[in-house]
Amino acid sequence: MTASISELSAQVRQLRSHETWWRNPLFARLFGIIALFMVLSILTNQTQGSSSNYTLVVKDSWFSTRGAEYLVGAIVVWLIAELWRIRGLGRIAAQAVAPVRQVKNAPALKNQWTKRGGILALVVVAILLPNVGLFTLPYFQSVLSDQVGVYVLAAVGLNVVVGWAGLLDLGYIAFFAIGAYTTAILSGKLPIGADGNPEAHPPIHLNLFFAFPIAVLLTMAAGLILGAPTLRLRGDYLAIVTLGFHEIVLNIARNNPKNITGGALGATGISTFRFNLFGIHYDWNTNDSKPYWYLAIGLIIVVVFAFRRLEHSKVGRTWTAIREDEVAAAASGVPTVKYKLMAFAIGASTSGFAGVLSTAKITAITPDNFPLPLSIFVLAYVIFGGMGSLTGVIVGASLMTFLPYFLQGPPSWFNGGHPVVDPKDIPMWVGAVLLTMMIFRPQGLIPSKRRAQELAQAEHGVGDADAMTEPAEGVAP
Repeated sequence: MTASISELSAQVRQLRSHETWWRNPLFARLFGIIALFMVLSILTNQTQGSSSNYTLVVKDSWFSTRGAEYLVGAIVVWLIAELWRIRGLGRIAAQAVAPVRQVKNAPALKNQWTKRGGILALVVVAILLPNVGLFTLPYFQSVLSDQVGVYVLAAVGLNVVVGWAGLLDLGYIAFFAIGAYTTAILSGKLPIGADGNPEAHPPIHLNLFFAFPIAVLLTMAAGLILGAPTLRLRGDYLAIVTLGFHEIVLNIARNNPKNITGGALGATGISTFRFNLFGIHYDWNTNDSKPYWYLAIGLIIVVVFAFRRLEHSKVGRTWTAIREDEVAAAASGVPTVKYKLMAFAIGASTSGFAGVLSTAKITAITPDNFPLPLSIFVLAYVIFGGMGSLTGVIVGASLMTFLPYFLQGPPSWFNGGHPVVDPKDIPMWVGAVLLTMMIFRPQGLIPSKRRAQELAQAEHGVGDADAMTEPAEGVAP
């Protein structure tokens, strides 16, 4: 007879009762929040130390009224977070142990139309955004088109790899770079010095709309080349391989084999998108960011529609089985390597898609445009929004991409031209937001129902919330 979650939770609590009190997750979270607030007390303190008193800022931040206020604030935040967490876990646990009863189709249809209405409202807000308030400024319109639209598209692709198939990919921006260099080649800016003649023109000059399918094919091929020999690995081992692939791509770009990539200088003056069909001509002007934002919205809608259909298909359900327990999926006859390779290729192609869009807007690329931290950031966007949730990934990537540029702000946008925070401190504030999110809501901003249930069961000692930590195929735990 299978034990219920409540019974297993009681057993886990009994086991934990023999541990020392400070190892209890309840108090571990309290200590973490207090430490975070104490660090913030120092970082937000305007007091400066001196050569004769190095500890002045620490004394003023901790051993003072200010320190007591931050300590009380940390405890209050911890109490609110714990109450909210207990409330959410109780609701999810009740759903997890309750039998599935589908008496009528009306509730399911109502929920479906609610989701569609929410998606439609999100699209309408995105279309109207450049004409509202702060976003009417050219700086923020440029942020929307150059950063938010591009990295939302990239995050949606990485969600397939990490959120659905459970593959830890830390070299994702390498495919972004392949799409970008494909755009430069197809636009006639690379290779430099074709046929050995420095003044010779590159042989290919195509409309950049043709770059999308070609970049998709090339990045899919790159994903297959990388994945075929390596996707029997899992977890940290796969992450190391993807890191190596990223470095290989960047070194090839810097070393400039046969003048294909332009070396460290890359390529400049890349053409933009142009439309000329049935007498209708339109040129995407790089000085106006709105057309690129609307183009990005259209591409995201197409990709999300395709991925939504894929998520609820046989392929999507197979990815879910692999992510939750790859060993069990393989034992059930699922060709795990085949479906993992499919997820890797589809995610890579979406990254190449985003690379084309980004390059056509900025019209210049160098290898320095694709550093390794960029892959980490995109992964953080997926986790922040909610792994496995398309809506969550879109919202999370939008917020986290926009936040650094909002904190930095354009010159003279308000406050006498001063940024919201010191630009050198922006990574610290972004990190604080991510850390706070992982403490209070590890499932993400808008998690998928399945992911939320996994975390709830893991909290009750049933199963594991992350199948990526399982041993590799054929290897005993």
